[in-house]
Amino acid sequence: MELQMSHESDVSDRKTFVPLILVFLLTLGCGDLQAGGAGAESQAPESQEPESQVPGTDSQVPGTGDRAGDPTTQDPQTVDPDFPAAMAEVAIQSHGSRLNGIIYLASGKGPHPTVVLLHGFPGNEKNLDLAQAVRRAGFNVAFFHYRGSWGSEGSFSFSAALEDVKAVKDFLKNPENAARYRINTHRISVVGHSMGGFMALHATALDPSMRCTVSIAGANLGLWGFSAKSDPAAADGVASALDGATGPLHGTSGVALRDELVTHADTFHLPTLATALKNNRLLLIGGQRDGVVPLEAHHQPLVAALDKAGAEHVDTEILDADHAFSDKRIALARAVVDWLGRFCG
Repeated sequence: MELQMSHESDVSDRKTFVPLILVFLLTLGCGDLQAGGAGAESQAPESQEPESQVPGTDSQVPGTGDRAGDPTTQDPQTVDPDFPAAMAEVAIQSHGSRLNGIIYLASGKGPHPTVVLLHGFPGNEKNLDLAQAVRRAGFNVAFFHYRGSWGSEGSFSFSAALEDVKAVKDFLKNPENAARYRINTHRISVVGHSMGGFMALHATALDPSMRCTVSIAGANLGLWGFSAKSDPAAADGVASALDGATGPLHGTSGVALRDELVTHADTFHLPTLATALKNNRLLLIGGQRDGVVPLEAHHQPLVAALDKAGAEHVDTEILDADHAFSDKRIALARAVVDWLGRFCG
């Protein structure tokens, strides 16, 4: 069975078909230091370098010790005995709820450029192999679970998850936390997969100070909202499929999530963000064999919209892979690490 997902826009007026919505939803997702710290955003320490006008254009590779070799496949050849690589559990407050998170700390005194890593819906594929590779390349990596997911407090919704991304960035930019976790607050980037790619792009549109943004098989959630809005049968199918993927989620239901997609279909339609994103440094990665978020429905319309908006800092990469990049994990890690090293360190 297929559900027809269609939406007319200035990018394309053809109808988009997304195979097997249930498969989409099931696969979309598919410490040593003291926890805690302040949660409010404030000015960064004066000792850190200022931001450039266009994030990511003054490229430099993080300089935190000897990382000779390939960080995607090799361990560091040296260890800083005073500031070794480590993992810290953190509890981040977002709108009165505690988000469970960890920070992979890079070796060296720092401060280090830092990446926020966002998982998809519901989060079965967490991409923590990418976190390790990015950390070996000299970046800190912050990973967390959205409200109402995987034990974090509160109730899950797509809108709440967007708020959570901002809360995490505010936490990282707080001077107390920046000092504790060796964070360069002027060099915070975001990497997301599937729904996390959607979150990464939306968060960047709302906060253009984001250093760099990577969307991996980013899902255009607006498509499912438009489909459910225009077709009652599709609406029932979307709600049923969403409900079947809510096992690790709390305080929500398939119907509630479907209704949210319908309500926010216009703002969740990623091509509408092109103007807001046109000055940011972006990497958009897609899978040639992705049957969950097909290139022609999700990746290509966004690229076209960015081109029409005059974006000049957009890189794209297509790998011969499925939605989870199941047999291209090293290639995916190398694409992300190399790009971050060139533009975002």
